[in-house]
Amino acid sequence: MPRSQKTLFDTQRDAVLQRQAPLAARMRPRTLDDFVGQEQIVGEGRLLRRAITGDTLFSLVLWGPPGSGKTTLARIVAETTNAHFELLSAVTAGVADLRRVVKEAKDRLGLFGQGTVVFIDEIHRFNKAQQDAVLPHVEDGTIILIGATTENPSFEVNSALLSRTRVFVLEALSDEQVGTLVDRALSDTERGLGEQNVLLVADARSYLVNMANGDARTALNALEAAVLAKPPSLGDKRLITVEDIRDALQSRAVRYDKSGELHYNAISALHKCVRDSDPDAALYWLGRMLDGGEDPLYVARRIVRMAVEDIGLADPHALPQAMAAQQAMHFLGQPEGDLALAQAVVYLCQAPKSNAVYAAYGAALKDVAETRNEPVPLHLRNAPTRLMKNLGYAQDYKYAHDYEDGRVDQEHFPPNLTGRRYYEPTGRGFEETVRDRLAWRDERQLQSEQSPKPQVRSAQEKPDIPDSDIELQALAGEESQVPPDEDASEGTALDRSTNKRSARSTKRKDI
Repeated sequence: MPRSQKTLFDTQRDAVLQRQAPLAARMRPRTLDDFVGQEQIVGEGRLLRRAITGDTLFSLVLWGPPGSGKTTLARIVAETTNAHFELLSAVTAGVADLRRVVKEAKDRLGLFGQGTVVFIDEIHRFNKAQQDAVLPHVEDGTIILIGATTENPSFEVNSALLSRTRVFVLEALSDEQVGTLVDRALSDTERGLGEQNVLLVADARSYLVNMANGDARTALNALEAAVLAKPPSLGDKRLITVEDIRDALQSRAVRYDKSGELHYNAISALHKCVRDSDPDAALYWLGRMLDGGEDPLYVARRIVRMAVEDIGLADPHALPQAMAAQQAMHFLGQPEGDLALAQAVVYLCQAPKSNAVYAAYGAALKDVAETRNEPVPLHLRNAPTRLMKNLGYAQDYKYAHDYEDGRVDQEHFPPNLTGRRYYEPTGRGFEETVRDRLAWRDERQLQSEQSPKPQVRSAQEKPDIPDSDIELQALAGEESQVPPDEDASEGTALDRSTNKRSARSTKRKDI
């Protein structure tokens, strides 16, 4: 079946659009031989090149940064394939448009035996329902889908749709490749700036290529803006200098999206630089994020996380430094607060590193999740009532301040975890002191290995405890667990203090 023929109106419209389109659109390569870059997917002998030239296309997703050639590849397919080519933009299209395209594809396939290639630009902007609308038709072959996205398909494309397509990754163009496209536009008299007699100064060309940041569209459109705004000065020549390019660009094409993959990659790079004690690279990635529009309080939160995860007690000042940076950013805002984040990052980089607390807490959580949750040992429980005392609550509890160095040798774990050790301080920074202070654990462990395990009293045993026993939980300043109005007649010290507070409250009301 021959390709659909354009009407006279289509041809006239396309001619007008071609004249009025930006330089980047006019200079799109029309064949694979003119295509610049992406040799890893469209080079000689590559699968995608063979599929395009042989008209044996399959459903695929093109993933790459802006200006890397995704839409251009799709248009080359449109010029090459015998299938009907349908172009949609996820920015403006909806489910109704998808259903119309699918219905027409079915009719075309049934009447003429002609397939349909559907190109969806910015496919990541489709929600789940919209992506699901094309899923069955991709699966049964009614349409061949080509999706283009600047976002990671793993996060932005439904897994069911992703499994029915192949993902091709496009890379940002190199400076040399961008320069090739610039030179081609300057010399092309049909679609480019060849008739404008442009003389692009060498350092202006280098500046343009560098500031484009691998985005061909940015480079070509900035070049066109500079040329059209510059009147001829050397005879009929338009001399384009660095100042002209700078004026046309205004700023570098920033490749950063605070809700996209680069957001996660950049914060990962910053975190790893801090962990690896590299202040120079850490400042660079911090600058990349803040310059790209990242939320500075998000960065501050992550810096706090770095302080507790990778430094911990090796430098106890790391966390206050990070919190101070967060408060400074909250108080000052940008750009003044950026310097506080930079200072905190440098401090964390130079600080001694330890993840001992991080690892210890992870090990403790693992035991919480994977072992039986035994009751709290009796000697560690509060005993504010006579019943609790008779059940053995708080019996044999050793009050630490009654012992030398304020340490006691008693078991604090439930029986099934007796002897567990999670926290193992390193010998770096302040943790060397911490390790020395906790050396008594090694002695206790050695003694426990040499002595029989103590008998653990159960809650069913009811020892006879005199009422005059010392209230250990009161001595320790611990909060009472007595329910309201329970055992009020017992007359404990805790009850008496409660009655006093109640009397004071009543007195205030009377006043």
